[in-house]
Amino acid sequence: MAAYSMDLRLRVLRDADAGLASDELAEKYSVSRGWVDRLKQRRRETGEIAPRKQTPWRTPILHAQLAQLEALIRKQPDRTLAELQEALRTPASLPTLSRTNQAARLPV
Repeated sequence: MAAYSMDLRLRVLRDADAGLASDELAEKYSVSRGWVDRLKQRRRETGEIAPRKQTPWRTPILHAQLAQLEALIRKQPDRTLAELQEALRTPASLPTLSRTNQAARLPV
């Protein structure tokens, strides 16, 4: 999702300075109240109102081992997550392995 424009940010803050409440601002500009509150807080704490730089998407830790993970599960479907973690020799946590299995719809 693209960041809100500087024009919108300036209009929201101008109206906030004029006394409009966060709920009213959110409704008037079709944004969330949380966004309005965070914008006001950033201006108050840092003086910044410009959109922050978007962080790039990180490649999932098990992305390179997904085929190997699937092969291990198909070969022995009753392996525990700990056994899979050991077989893959990965630093990925057990919850990460579980989420990866669920996202890939693997039979564990």
